[in-house]
Amino acid sequence: MSLFASRRERRLWLWTLAVVTAIYSTLGLARTLAGHLRTHGMLETLFLISFILVGAVILAYGLKVRPGGLEIGVALGVAAVYILIFVRMATPEERTHLIEYGVVSVFIYEALKERASHGRRVPVPALLAIVAASLIGLIDENIQAFLPNRAYDPRDILFNFLAALMAVAASMALSYARRWRFRNLPD
Repeated sequence: MSLFASRRERRLWLWTLAVVTAIYSTLGLARTLAGHLRTHGMLETLFLISFILVGAVILAYGLKVRPGGLEIGVALGVAAVYILIFVRMATPEERTHLIEYGVVSVFIYEALKERASHGRRVPVPALLAIVAASLIGLIDENIQAFLPNRAYDPRDILFNFLAALMAVAASMALSYARRWRFRNLPD
């Protein structure tokens, strides 16, 4: 029996690994790089560009699947929540938690759903994805406790958990809206 239930599941786990590797590989550099970018007035601009790129990818995917009215409404609601949270968070460093751990949790969630759709046992994929992403964030934070230019911050653990929870909840809401639309199409 193969480790992965499908090529898509394998790809999703590889993307998860790539994102986690990127997060962990910047641990020593992040504060230095952020300081340099802030000094040159580029930190906020770079974050805004990243935010726009993530939005463009989501929009491109949304147009590919031709969403219905409910899907568009849910997507706009999710976007509004994220924008409000981004605006209220004090620094770009705090905001990155929403993106980093949101992406990790969605990749894990999609991989687990894919695995379950091929008959493999996966109890409560959403909960497993949130827990796994939160544990990855906890490991990230614990590594920072031992780095000279970083600090262990329990708030970051909470941000990582909330980012995972929000992203998986948004993914579930969009999936529900999509299923509802196809269930209610005329015969």
